[in-house]
Amino acid sequence: MENQKEGSLISVIIPVYNTKEYLNRCVGSVCSQTYPDLEILLVDDGSTDGSGALCDELAQKDSRIRVLHKENGGSSSARNLGMEHAAGEYLGFVDSDDFISPQMYENLYNAMKHYGVRVTQIGREEIDENGNRLPDICTPPDKAVRIGHRDFLKELLMHRADCSFCTKLFHKSVLEGRSFPQGALNEDFHFLVQMLPRIGEIVSLPEQAYHVFYRLGSNSRRQDREQFSRVFEDNVRNADMVFEYVDRDDRELIQIAKRFGIYQRIDYLLHIPIGQMNHKNVFYMQVVKNLRKNFLAGLANPYLTVKNKFYLSLFVAAPRGVRKLHRKIRGFDK
Repeated sequence: MENQKEGSLISVIIPVYNTKEYLNRCVGSVCSQTYPDLEILLVDDGSTDGSGALCDELAQKDSRIRVLHKENGGSSSARNLGMEHAAGEYLGFVDSDDFISPQMYENLYNAMKHYGVRVTQIGREEIDENGNRLPDICTPPDKAVRIGHRDFLKELLMHRADCSFCTKLFHKSVLEGRSFPQGALNEDFHFLVQMLPRIGEIVSLPEQAYHVFYRLGSNSRRQDREQFSRVFEDNVRNADMVFEYVDRDDRELIQIAKRFGIYQRIDYLLHIPIGQMNHKNVFYMQVVKNLRKNFLAGLANPYLTVKNKFYLSLFVAAPRGVRKLHRKIRGFDK
């Protein structure tokens, strides 16, 4: 680890890949933090649009910025490289097309010290390309709350908790010896579930200080006819991963884990292009087979809503027909 510093330094790791248009705003929001002791690691992940050169320019303007250049390997590999070089006692993560409010890290750090935990998180909001605020994915609490790792997992499986690493501050001891899984598009969920027992408790703050820029061109948000985003496949794989974990270590959450698996498969079928719904698509066929196998158990699952069970029944009976109808209703040309 390079340039090790003592005390309360926060290392903010920002993977950068072809986000030149948004990079000044992102880095500027981190440089403007009211928390005084920061280092900012810009990890250029093989950008081809001039983002790498812009990273170097920004570093010349602020001594707290360090730049790491690497071949393209994805967000996880960029974050892992940033963690290897981070000098701080605390670690934060920001995506290079997003931005943060000035007091975010000060509030996260103060809460960590006040409550004596190793991970704190703050609320987020999502903004589209036209500047419109989108509905909240996770409703922040009214006041600061402590959440045990088991309750946090339950909330994740009920889609009520935020798995993003970008809304959190970590003491470095939590992440030592660990790394983000490479090649996945929903790596935060996968990694966080594995980390929860080590974390113990998380303190969640009410402020919505992390601002997600919902850019359709980004990896996790891309949905078009040519490239159906693998994030929906990864969501199904994550559901299977967490089911195995619950089945092994926490059987009391088994019905919630089953609910999560069915929900993620329905979501996959609601987004897959119709042209990919055929017998040659092995993953698609496995999803349909799983839903049919677990159909009756799904109808009896107390954690699935009436709407969930309605979609489950339809997709079990006629997945392509339901997808075509959904496309017409939603106006999607896929």
